[in-house]
Amino acid sequence: MTDNASDTPKPVKGQGQAMWGGRFTAKPAELMQAINVSIGFDKRLWAQDLAGSRAHARMLMNQGVISSSDGEEILGGLARIEDEIATGTFPFRDEYEDIHMNIEARLREMIGATAGRLHTARSRNDQVAVDFRLWVRDACDRSAGQLAALQKALLAQAETYADALMPGFTHLQPAQPVTFGHHLMAYVEMFGRDASRFRDARARMNECPLGAAALAGSPFPIDRQQTATALGFDRPTANSLDSVSARDFALEALSAASITATHLSRLAEEIVLWTTPMFGFIKLTDAFTTGSSIMPQKKNPDAAELIRAKVGRILGSLTTLTVVMKGLPLAYSKDMQEDKVPTFEAFDALELSLLAMAGMVSDLTPHTDNMAKAAGAGFSTATDLADWLVRTLNMPFRDAHHVTGSAVKAAEGLGVDLADLTLEQFQAIESRITQDVYAVLTPAASAASRMSYGGTAPAQVRAQIARWKEVLA
Repeated sequence: MTDNASDTPKPVKGQGQAMWGGRFTAKPAELMQAINVSIGFDKRLWAQDLAGSRAHARMLMNQGVISSSDGEEILGGLARIEDEIATGTFPFRDEYEDIHMNIEARLREMIGATAGRLHTARSRNDQVAVDFRLWVRDACDRSAGQLAALQKALLAQAETYADALMPGFTHLQPAQPVTFGHHLMAYVEMFGRDASRFRDARARMNECPLGAAALAGSPFPIDRQQTATALGFDRPTANSLDSVSARDFALEALSAASITATHLSRLAEEIVLWTTPMFGFIKLTDAFTTGSSIMPQKKNPDAAELIRAKVGRILGSLTTLTVVMKGLPLAYSKDMQEDKVPTFEAFDALELSLLAMAGMVSDLTPHTDNMAKAAGAGFSTATDLADWLVRTLNMPFRDAHHVTGSAVKAAEGLGVDLADLTLEQFQAIESRITQDVYAVLTPAASAASRMSYGGTAPAQVRAQIARWKEVLA
């Protein structure tokens, strides 16, 4: 082991201009170097690469493939490299192409030729496969955790406003009264499914490709279960070709990210609408709004708008990787180097969006008076009238629908709401209607009556809040 290794790269005897360069006699062209190098983005895999290298080194020692002294020297060098990267002193260099070669080259500078034993029974193909799988697995875990935080923020608001009336919409037209708590709980359900998709993707990807080597496995007596267990995988992958060529784990994670981003975008759109003076349903503080450079009165929900736009970037990443992979023969092809940038970018965008949305949800304050007033607009209790006719007069629903439509037409012609029609006016449409009908024609009565499981009645909303609190505890 050398104690005075400098940061200056040393040529590796017999290996030409690169660590893979034994059969080459000249350097790659500058353009080849420019298109080939990936250290600018795959340096993000450093922690995963070190973890994989440590697991591999320990397995080689345990199996007697390398000596204990060589293995311990390798592990010591890897620990020093980790310290360098953590403190920002590690010399990332383009001439070593990627994170794997950068770490191996630095290890060789530190401990000499012994570093070369680390690559026994391993290829960059299975090395990058395990690094990337570890990174995507961590990203899925982070996303599930951030979704849980967002759900808790929604739950807190839903519990506070479980009784607050607002219009429920279809076609963005007032349909039936609901509560603000019920509306927010719809997103708790959506984000719960999103979290489950990340957990499902994680479970499927939790197999370790390390030991598949280049594509055909290894002739050395390696123990793949040992390295799989050391890295937190359930088992080793069962086919060496599939091990190095599969990227469906990243595609599935990006698919889950895209669906999550779509749900975030829907909630962001509603926040944008609700903050307008035309709706006036909520307000956001200065923490999540910006002003205009020319119109001093403006308070723009830019955070929501940017979240709404992120779905394009995330879905674009899924499309990018799908197109990269769609025509590749087995096993590894260099095309697959293009898997990381879209995946990194997608999860960066998703993480920022989830954190910002959780912040906005906690920040918003509903204008309950405005929402309650709007809850009765557009004859939103018409369905309650039809239901009353069915329950009280034993009228077939289609007949009740027709009678209610006639009542709406009459009220519209008079410029009043259904509850403002006189009993005589109701009876002119259907003679059996009684004074009792007025009890169902208020938004509050309408919402309270929806006691079916999952309905908008405040009691049902609170029951769902309690269930989700237990799930997320």
